[in-house]
Amino acid sequence: MRIVVIGLASGLVGAAIKTRVFRSMLFGVGLADRITFLFVSANLGSVALFACYIPARRVTCVEPLIAVRQE
Repeated sequence: MRIVVIGLASGLVGAAIKTRVFRSMLFGVGLADRITFLFVSANLGSVALFACYIPARRVTCVEPLIAVRQE
């Protein structure tokens, strides 16, 4: 999850810079539209959380001894 947080932080900084560059193309979104940035960050964060959670939960169902013997 540390990588996700770093990616979200760098994405927010990049988005803040890009909104100033593409100001004329963005209709209805201000330079620092916090609601949009928050919504997109929350969506990406929840997708990343589920992407990490589902395989981790699956691994907890495997017996450690069986996993070691198959290696």
